[in-house]
Amino acid sequence: MNNLTLLSATVLTATSALVFGKIQAASALIWNWNYSSPGIEASGNLTTNDTPDDFGFYLITGITGTRNDETIIGLQPTGTSVPGNEPFILDNIISLNPDQLTSSGFGYFTSEGNFVNMFFADFLQPPGYFEIFSAPPFIPGFENFGPEDSELPVSFSATPIVVFEPTSTLSFLALGTLGAISTLKRKQNKRNNICHKLPFLQKK
Repeated sequence: MNNLTLLSATVLTATSALVFGKIQAASALIWNWNYSSPGIEASGNLTTNDTPDDFGFYLITGITGTRNDETIIGLQPTGTSVPGNEPFILDNIISLNPDQLTSSGFGYFTSEGNFVNMFFADFLQPPGYFEIFSAPPFIPGFENFGPEDSELPVSFSATPIVVFEPTSTLSFLALGTLGAISTLKRKQNKRNNICHKLPFLQKK
């Protein structure tokens, strides 16, 4: 099998995978998120489903990152409250709308045993993002905040990470291989032209 035939077979295999859908697209989105306020710096990644609801919100299914010097180790389950902020429950959804979070927001817990609820206070004037920080000892009920707890306005943003899906990568591979075939053909034509002009280069 010569080089041209080998490359042709590679393109055929790649194209077949594309046509018959052997490479599956991703079923989740990854988002970069961050928020800050004097004395607070938090950032990391969110994992959501890849299909928004009718209002443009994606369900958050996972979280990683840090808040100040604490590692974020888990997402507070949807439909529950962070300890010390009962009875307000989390919906754990996010969108690309100007108001990316709801008034319920999302929650997480850290390596130091603290809990956070990030939400958008659309009921305030002016509306804005807030972080509720809840630390031990936990006394049920938001009205029982202690000096170790806080509720502060923050600047929040989250952006989906743009990544190539496997099908896109394979497409680029196929295009690259086609380019290699074209280059090889040009080289062969150039050599044939030279051989035509210089007979001593022709095979015996």
